[in-house]
Amino acid sequence: MQIILCDFMSLDGVVQAPGGPEEDADSGFAHGGWSAPYFDPDAMGPVLGEVMDKTDALLFGRRTWQGMAAAWPERAGDPYADQMNALPKYVASRTLTQDDLSWNSTLLPPEDAIGAVRELRARDGKGLQIWGSASLATQLVAHDLVDEYVLMLEPVLLGGGKRVFPDDGQARPLELVSTVITSTGVLVCTYRPAPS
Repeated sequence: MQIILCDFMSLDGVVQAPGGPEEDADSGFAHGGWSAPYFDPDAMGPVLGEVMDKTDALLFGRRTWQGMAAAWPERAGDPYADQMNALPKYVASRTLTQDDLSWNSTLLPPEDAIGAVRELRARDGKGLQIWGSASLATQLVAHDLVDEYVLMLEPVLLGGGKRVFPDDGQARPLELVSTVITSTGVLVCTYRPAPS
């Protein structure tokens, strides 16, 4: 399976709380919901649909899973939501138990979530898509486990917040696969690791 990292991202690399003010106020983050004004359904919807069509399962950190599991089941009846709800989900958490999970979800072993993701990645299949989940995404990037990045680069500078790229001094060359320009100024860029 290919691991696909899909994120709304400010031009200064912030991915924290794009969906709403209550989503994630860690470290005093005051810009929750910053992404909504830039969503262009005509341009971004088809890209997100294509990513979902090549996805066999979803991967989340605890906080993102909790937000998604609370919101998406109520949207049943919409084709995208139905697809989202039907896919199996894997959750990395040190605080949740399997009994805490719903929404077709399985807890990854808390003592070795990265090892479990490696095992999932080694299975036959299409994509294992990670949405948000900044802490988990950073670990996947650091371990060179991301096969494709779908970044929705939004025309805003947030001045700080959670990011998905490790600050470890290691260069990770990427190649641009496609770009979609939206009416709201968002660049939807798909990258893959450059061949070595």
